[in-house]
Amino acid sequence: MKYNRILLKLSGEALMGERQYGIDPKRLAEYAQEIKEVTDLGIEVAIVIGGGNIFRGVAGASNGMDRVQGDHMGMLATVINGLALQSALEDADVPTRLQTAIKINEVAEPFIRRKAMRHLQKGRVVIFGGGTGNPYFTTDSAAVLRAIEIEADVILKGTRVDGIYTADPEKDASATKFDFISFDDVLSKGLKVMDTTAFTLSQENELPIIVFDMNTNGNLIKLLSGENIGTKVQM
Repeated sequence: MKYNRILLKLSGEALMGERQYGIDPKRLAEYAQEIKEVTDLGIEVAIVIGGGNIFRGVAGASNGMDRVQGDHMGMLATVINGLALQSALEDADVPTRLQTAIKINEVAEPFIRRKAMRHLQKGRVVIFGGGTGNPYFTTDSAAVLRAIEIEADVILKGTRVDGIYTADPEKDASATKFDFISFDDVLSKGLKVMDTTAFTLSQENELPIIVFDMNTNGNLIKLLSGENIGTKVQM
């Protein structure tokens, strides 16, 4: 396989499936099956999930809520999503551990780097919840930070779009897709891949990012098998 250890970044909105909010059990089961196929091949998988399907701190702040308070609510939302995905994975017979950046000992382990890496070496999927544990940092930043800490080979950003385009393909029919693009070109073209903090951190640590459509069955395993799926951002 192309990579030995991956960090999969999923948006909270992806868990909604066809719903307007919350968690779609069918979508969770589909994701769990896709991840199981990967772990069965011996690939070590870590996951970071957003919380936008439940609460988004920036949106709360725009409506007059204290930003720090809102971001803490968003962190808790990622823990809820992590628990849901953990349950779905365990239903698929995939051993899973949930670690959080904020201490909720009755619910999950605290994030400990060495422990996380040991879980991965033993074939367990590790879900990182609670973002970075700090307000003003997105789950994209948390994903890059955790990927660097656990020495992942790549960040796989699962979205509803099949890669990075010259423009928003949902708004511009003439937009064309990149198969490969450099970090510098993403910045110079003003393309949105991750927030600036996360993207810069990934670039400084030479950690490649692949943006792909996670909602198409089989894409994850095809990507890891070396097929040209999505768009790869590299040095």
